[in-house]
Amino acid sequence: MNLWLVRHAQPLIDKGVCYGQLDMQADAQATLDAAAALAKVLPGNIFAASSPLQRCRQLADALTGIQPELDFNSDQRLQEIHFGHWENRAWSSLPREELDDWTANFAHYAAGQSGESVFQFMNRVASAFDALPRHKDVLWVTHAGVIRAAQLLARGIRNIERADQWPSDAPSYGQWCKLEIK
Repeated sequence: MNLWLVRHAQPLIDKGVCYGQLDMQADAQATLDAAAALAKVLPGNIFAASSPLQRCRQLADALTGIQPELDFNSDQRLQEIHFGHWENRAWSSLPREELDDWTANFAHYAAGQSGESVFQFMNRVASAFDALPRHKDVLWVTHAGVIRAAQLLARGIRNIERADQWPSDAPSYGQWCKLEIK
């Protein structure tokens, strides 16, 4: 079975702003373009789920407009990591000490002091990953962090301790990757 991991289109927010679970729309035309490109390659009979955040729902809705047989489930577990009080703030304005603390205790530090730790985030995504139906392909319309977590989970990695263990690669906005899950 294949897990299709699709990243939402460019969000309508200034560059350099931390926006994990901050809810905002994505660029409408980029969303339509991504949906059109993805619809050309998606297999039939696919289980589809989406983050409930509107930038992902937009893409799910655009895909459904092209392929009405797609029936998306909204799944809270597919939301981006919650960055606590860092949300909607420029990364450059965040206290250096907090960022250093996060890096030093990457697994267990609650991002933005009131958000999620990477350990909590990985467990949340793992609960969705573990529930994947194994009899047909699955499509997740989601976020870069969730895609990175799923890549780790597909390799059997459930927890990481250090920031340098976190994957740096994720699809660009409106792009996707496909993981073969055994």
